[in-house]
Amino acid sequence: MKKTYFSRKYYEDILQKRVNGLKENYRQNIALVGDELVGKTSIIFNFLDKFQDNLIIPLYLDVRPESAVSFSKRFIGVLLYNFLGNSDIELKEDLDFLVSKSARYIPKTCEKIKSILNDLSKRKKKNIFTELNALCELIHLETGKYCVVIFDEFQNLEGIGFTGLYRDWSKLLITNKNTMYIIASSLKFKARNILSKNLSLLFGNFEVVEVKPFNIGMSMEFLKNKLSGIPLAAPLIDFIVYFSGGYPMYLEVIANALLKKEGRPLSEILEGELFDSTGILNQRFSSYVKSFLDHPYSNDYISILYLISSGRNRVKDISHLLRIQKSKLVSRINHLLEIDTINRSADFLQINDRVFSFWMKFVYQGKLHSLTFDAKNQKAKFRDSIEGMIQEFILQAQKPLMERMSELLGSFEDEMIQMGKGKVRLNHLREIKPLQFHSRLLKNGLIGRSTDSLWIVAVKQDSLTEEDVVDFSRECRRYRHKLQRKVIVTLKDIDVNTRLRALEEKIWTWDINSLNQILDLYSKPKVIA
Repeated sequence: MKKTYFSRKYYEDILQKRVNGLKENYRQNIALVGDELVGKTSIIFNFLDKFQDNLIIPLYLDVRPESAVSFSKRFIGVLLYNFLGNSDIELKEDLDFLVSKSARYIPKTCEKIKSILNDLSKRKKKNIFTELNALCELIHLETGKYCVVIFDEFQNLEGIGFTGLYRDWSKLLITNKNTMYIIASSLKFKARNILSKNLSLLFGNFEVVEVKPFNIGMSMEFLKNKLSGIPLAAPLIDFIVYFSGGYPMYLEVIANALLKKEGRPLSEILEGELFDSTGILNQRFSSYVKSFLDHPYSNDYISILYLISSGRNRVKDISHLLRIQKSKLVSRINHLLEIDTINRSADFLQINDRVFSFWMKFVYQGKLHSLTFDAKNQKAKFRDSIEGMIQEFILQAQKPLMERMSELLGSFEDEMIQMGKGKVRLNHLREIKPLQFHSRLLKNGLIGRSTDSLWIVAVKQDSLTEEDVVDFSRECRRYRHKLQRKVIVTLKDIDVNTRLRALEEKIWTWDINSLNQILDLYSKPKVIA
């Protein structure tokens, strides 16, 4: 079935702007980082598919395990193929052919290429990475054209065997001013570490752009476009948006299965993909878990992942349940953070891949702990669990936002969470009551008391304005408690000026993304607005 691509205009515009700047002597290298399956490669491919500029030679390479010789030949081949792309020559994916045809236009570059290939044939691999990338500058000298070099999963360059890789690359980033680099990585932790330590330069540094999953609106649009003509109830579409976490690949897999098995219940569709041994997602996640089994601490890692997926995701709870020394637990957690399996929000841990988290909870542990190995019985339990989760999601979605906020506030137990660049403490509230404001703009809210603070929360479902912030601040002054936690919750995005005004008034502003982040930490269904 044909794969659907939804334009990620925000990211494509960044690439276009930076590539255009290269011709104006403003070079800004870019690093696209984001979880696996979030769509980084699709963004690059879609950008390249629409890209047309006779002065720019794009050079895309997916970096994979291979020899330096193989990588070098691919680099040269792609460079020459794309250089000749605007000519009338009927191209072949043959390196000797490409060198021969290019020699007429870039003789010095082709002589250098022959020299590199000759060195490789004699197993002389020193400085090969530098010499390959220097070809881009040589082409610029001969033709005035610029090169945009794209390394997908760039961290895999380490395994090819280039000595002094980052040292040499740092020099290239400073000296090769007519070559721009776009690098991508699914290993966010490692990529940021490399960029901050090995490739951190005053000139030629990388602009880090984090690629995130589809937001709620884009996920809804994707599904409605993909499933047009299929009578799927709105609450079920909302559930798929929540379940998928906005990952394009998961939306695609579920939508394709719904199209293929039109009329079947969603729980059966998810059973086929997640539970059945032939299911695409089951095979993917089973393979991922197996990658832990050769590790000496595999049981600890898998136990941590299961506890997180089951909602016992606070570090102190995991430590208590596993009865493991704190130093050892920290070591295990740090490893899972480094390989981008989990992320940490102060006192909480989360599995990065939401669907994998569901699979750990409902499939892996169910099969692992089964006494009978009765596949039919396990399948029935899985179906019941999924149907229960769908019904719970729908039930929560039908509740007024004020009621859901009250339940969320009642879950706080003095934990710390990460909000943006700072940490906030969510005080345990002894009592939570509805609150009516006298403001003409803000009507409803909640008030809660902790041991040493008073929480005043305003809830507004539509857009928040600076005037709302001023009104709320005035309302809060009616209460004489010295230590106040003032919060405004909105289901819309918040503009910069409103956020700044709220900061001045010492008010926390939670948009739908912030609210859903907190709901997620407390294992509560997200708000799909």
